[in-house]
Amino acid sequence: MTATASPRRWLFVLTILVGSFLLFQVQPMVARMVLPKLGGAPAVWNSAMLVYQALLLGGYAYAHWLGRFQVRRQAVIHLALFLVAALWLPIGIAQIAPPGPGQEALWVPLLLLASIGPVFFVVSAQAPLMQRWFAADSRAGDPYYLYAASNLGSFAGLISYPALVEPNLPLAAQSWGWAAGYAVLVALVAAAAAARWRSHAAPADSAPVADEPRPTWRRQLHWLLIAAVPSGLMLSTTTHLTTDIVAMPLLWVLPLGLYLLSFVVAFSNAEAIKQTFRVLAPAVLLIAGGQSLLSTGGGSMLVALMSLVMLFIVATALHDYLHHLRPAPQHLTLFYLVMSAGGVVGGLFAALFAPLLFDWVYEHPILVLAAAALLPLPPFLPWNIWLKVKNPIPYVLAMLAVAGFACWKLVGGWDGTFQGMNGLWAGLILLVGLLVVGWRWAYIAALALLMLGVGGIETLQKGTDGMRVRSYFGVYTITDDAARQERRLAHGTTLHGLQLTSPGHQRRPTTYYGFQSGVGLTLDKADLLAGPNASIGIVGLGTGTLACYRKPGQAWTIFEIDPAMVGIARDPTKFSFIPDCAPDVPIVIGDARLQLAEQPPARFDILVIDAFSSDAIPLHLLTAEAFGVYTRALKPDGILLVHISNRFFALEPVLAAEAKARGWQSAIRMDPATGGDAGGLAGSNWVALTATPQRMQRLTGGVQPREKAYDDGVWVPLAGRDGFSRWTDDYASTLPILIWKNIIGGREE
Repeated sequence: MTATASPRRWLFVLTILVGSFLLFQVQPMVARMVLPKLGGAPAVWNSAMLVYQALLLGGYAYAHWLGRFQVRRQAVIHLALFLVAALWLPIGIAQIAPPGPGQEALWVPLLLLASIGPVFFVVSAQAPLMQRWFAADSRAGDPYYLYAASNLGSFAGLISYPALVEPNLPLAAQSWGWAAGYAVLVALVAAAAAARWRSHAAPADSAPVADEPRPTWRRQLHWLLIAAVPSGLMLSTTTHLTTDIVAMPLLWVLPLGLYLLSFVVAFSNAEAIKQTFRVLAPAVLLIAGGQSLLSTGGGSMLVALMSLVMLFIVATALHDYLHHLRPAPQHLTLFYLVMSAGGVVGGLFAALFAPLLFDWVYEHPILVLAAAALLPLPPFLPWNIWLKVKNPIPYVLAMLAVAGFACWKLVGGWDGTFQGMNGLWAGLILLVGLLVVGWRWAYIAALALLMLGVGGIETLQKGTDGMRVRSYFGVYTITDDAARQERRLAHGTTLHGLQLTSPGHQRRPTTYYGFQSGVGLTLDKADLLAGPNASIGIVGLGTGTLACYRKPGQAWTIFEIDPAMVGIARDPTKFSFIPDCAPDVPIVIGDARLQLAEQPPARFDILVIDAFSSDAIPLHLLTAEAFGVYTRALKPDGILLVHISNRFFALEPVLAAEAKARGWQSAIRMDPATGGDAGGLAGSNWVALTATPQRMQRLTGGVQPREKAYDDGVWVPLAGRDGFSRWTDDYASTLPILIWKNIIGGREE
């Protein structure tokens, strides 16, 4: 081999860092761009991740294919492809028809492929390709540590977007900035090609110069499975946290970031650190994974933190195992190709098949058990060696019997907490699991028993009566409380509706919609505000509680994005608000912003915006462009009501900035929670906006000072914020309005 003057390690590290940084900057940037076309449900992010994994697989397959050529020819082909892909710059969203109801799972991938497919494909190939070019110099050494640099760049790109890029740059500037970074990457790839231009290393597929035979199909299948589990676990952790633990949008980014960091540790040379992860992984999988069938987390940040710690430690241990099984450098691109295919397999299971197969996030406990089946399991407590037991199997079976008894007792007394004997029984199962780590079958059995005992049986039972429904937009659970005589609908951890079941009270408005709430005060006198034939639009169906404010002669239209929600609200065996009060009201299915844009102009006297995905902020419904759609749909003297109750975001400055920009009148009604009585009202914040002072005066009877905010029937001024930038489709940052005390405390609403 004729080599260059030096291996140029710094050049290849820099090229890989820049490429990976760009790759994971474009993911949240495009997700942000697509918000106006489809809301921000967790499934949208998972669908996007599946597309990225598929494109990554394509890029790795392309890099593997290139390996058959000499480095010179590889460089010419790769740089030419970079130039072709540049035709898709600057990054933007392709103009394709919006999805029909229920077609979102296919439409989101299609949109992303059309928007960034070629660019993402060519950039994703540079990491394995640069490692192969690096190894073309015989003095370069083991190229696998460069994969740690690749994932460090990916992590930096992912985290810097919400922390630095989104708060400071509009989308147009982000797109052009990314294009500039792309140009830098092309220059770096060209420089790396020049550094190896004189290399005459044999192509990857040319025999018989290989130092090591091609890995067997069995070994490749092992790589595939080990890679699939952390990938699926990353997506299932995202869904599990945002569905049943804490519906905090920033949690959507954290699992992916930890997944990327696990590669950094696993492919590094820090052997002592990696050994620590190997020892900890079985115990952490028991402690946190044992709660993965729990569906009553109730917003506990401790449970969320444990899930994230489990993901990081288990993913690191599994990826370290992959690193241990890595082949010689001439099979490097094959190794990464199979790894990437494993990522796609895990993503397909968690993002595509699981929502179709399960009525709850069962993919999460399944993947936890799969991790237990694949992890290297060094004995955590080698008691059989300490006690010099020759045949430990009878002892192992006896301990599993004890764990089975503890599980039975735990199921019988489970009340959603570890207080009293529950903690003792759970601790006993955990101890058995730690004692039998050296026997995989027994370890998996102990983990399964812990899952079933810690809320697992309760979770399984909830799906047997048809009172739990899963759709692309989340998991809906209906529960009855006989003592309080009420039926509740929860979307994840967020209460989305409640109906009293006591005779004579079924139509009474509850939760966020009581008579003293902003929406109750407005709809109750809609005939006085807009006449007996008032036209009213409702965005967001829920259980249909608002329907019972409808009066004869009024023309109502309801907009709902999720067909599953329509099925729940129209079924009188579940909730009877719609069947009793508005059975003939049309319900338009689809994203409300897109559907409202198709309505005749000046149609509604009152328009109510009450759309949430679990407790996630409906960002695309709160931008200037969205309010432009509402303005067009409203009559000139119409009233716009926006529900902004939220655990994690203080949304008043957003509405105040929009009202100021439009010269509108605004006021807010803050309705306090009424405590624990049956049918008690949840706290709610409703904002009213009108184009004229006269209309606001007629609605509110006069806006009162802020200190009277919680008085009955009183509207007060919105709390704006100096310097707060109006949200647009091009620029909107959620960091300035985060309620950190609720994020840290995990307060449940």
